[in-house]
Amino acid sequence: MAIIADNLQAVRDRITAAAKAAKRAPDGVQLLAVSKTCGAAQLIEAWQAGQRAFGENFVQEALDKSRELAHLAIEWHFIGPLQSNKTRPVAELFAWVHGIEREKIAQRLNDARPAHLPPLNVLIQVNVSGETSKSGVAPGMERGLAAAIQHLPRLRLRGLMAIPEPTPDTAVQRARFALLRRLKEDLQVDDSGIDTLSMGMSDDLEAAIAEGATIVRVGTAIFGVRKIVK
Repeated sequence: MAIIADNLQAVRDRITAAAKAAKRAPDGVQLLAVSKTCGAAQLIEAWQAGQRAFGENFVQEALDKSRELAHLAIEWHFIGPLQSNKTRPVAELFAWVHGIEREKIAQRLNDARPAHLPPLNVLIQVNVSGETSKSGVAPGMERGLAAAIQHLPRLRLRGLMAIPEPTPDTAVQRARFALLRRLKEDLQVDDSGIDTLSMGMSDDLEAAIAEGATIVRVGTAIFGVRKIVK
């Protein structure tokens, strides 16, 4: 029963060590537990171990979990590509969206965000490794999308995110994360409210933190390997 709690502590220790190695404050890196395909019991165990932010990829699954776990103070993050017909439930439930790549999606999220909720925190996804199968705008194209988002009052542009192509080469990992950091720094010239870099997962969070990650998205190292059936 303590496996998830132990895994969480191990990941937190990795974050602390990586932050200290980069001469950064460990509390400047938020751990987002990627809980897609996990059952409510697993999220409860993580919550009891102090985890509050959870990332989901599948809208209906997230809606079901949010209803079952409505008694817990959970900060829900949506990760990954978002279809137009799913924007309303995402705008109504989630606090963050990692991965906007089209102005149309941003507009629909803005229009569907309830007035009683604070603006939806959003990140632009950038395809930093140039994969044809990977979502995200090409490096250099994020500025135009950022300008469009900044005119939408129910959204708050917080920064950039990326899911680079997996590689065991630390130098390559860091180069891709460094590219995202530079793009974010360029945006900060125009908007001081941009403060977030969502990058780094179970296998490369150290490289991401070394290059300035403020959110690391960790699933496997917390919940184990999961089979995606959707």
